[in-house]
Amino acid sequence: MTTLASLPLWGTLGVLLCITLASYVQTLTGFAFGLIFLALVGVFDLIPVGVAANAVTLITLSQTVIHFREYPLTDDWRVIRPAIWPSLVGVAAGLALLFWLSDSALYLLKMALGVSVIGSAALLVVRFVPKAEIDAPGSFALTGLLAGLMGGMFSTAGPPLVYKLYRQPLSLPVIRQALLVMFGLSQLVRLGIVLVSGQFTPASLVYALMAVPLVFLVTRGNRRYPLKLSSVAISRVAAGLLLMAGASLIATAW
Repeated sequence: MTTLASLPLWGTLGVLLCITLASYVQTLTGFAFGLIFLALVGVFDLIPVGVAANAVTLITLSQTVIHFREYPLTDDWRVIRPAIWPSLVGVAAGLALLFWLSDSALYLLKMALGVSVIGSAALLVVRFVPKAEIDAPGSFALTGLLAGLMGGMFSTAGPPLVYKLYRQPLSLPVIRQALLVMFGLSQLVRLGIVLVSGQFTPASLVYALMAVPLVFLVTRGNRRYPLKLSSVAISRVAAGLLLMAGASLIATAW
């Protein structure tokens, strides 16, 4: 397995560039940092997908803690409760798939990641029309299971949850809070399983520490010098980046 010590200088610089690009897409879309980062390091074979996913877990947890320190949790998050337990089951199943595919079928893992990235690109160009009523609990449970599978495999549970929540008659603050609750819980469980199973390496911690200042700088830079484009144009730019990354990952998997 590739470690930080064995990664050449150009490889380390490549990882930093991937973090920067993923952070920029995150500032444009509000999600997809993990998918972009994993797709880019996978396309160029910089570090193993498992190592990158563990780093994303740490980054997501830190972002969640920081957010809720600034914006305390309210009771509105309870709309997502039916999805919580299925998502945690999905996290365990997704991690099992990650461990198995990493050892025996790496090309399938890359293809699954590529499909997930392309699916995220599609979400960015879809115009969500909120429903008149909240969906049934069973529907949320199924979404939670799918999100958990993605969270376990790639440390990114966003796409199914984003699609589900943005179609509900909910305000943006409630949607954001529900998403962060799900992300935080799933990543906490994922981290616990990875630590207990011995699948966590110090390299993931180092990459996460490298990412934090880059994420901060990119976010600050985008706020000071934002793209002078409409929200629709920005979504299309971000979707194009995701589409290229996903397609390249699938092409290199063969």
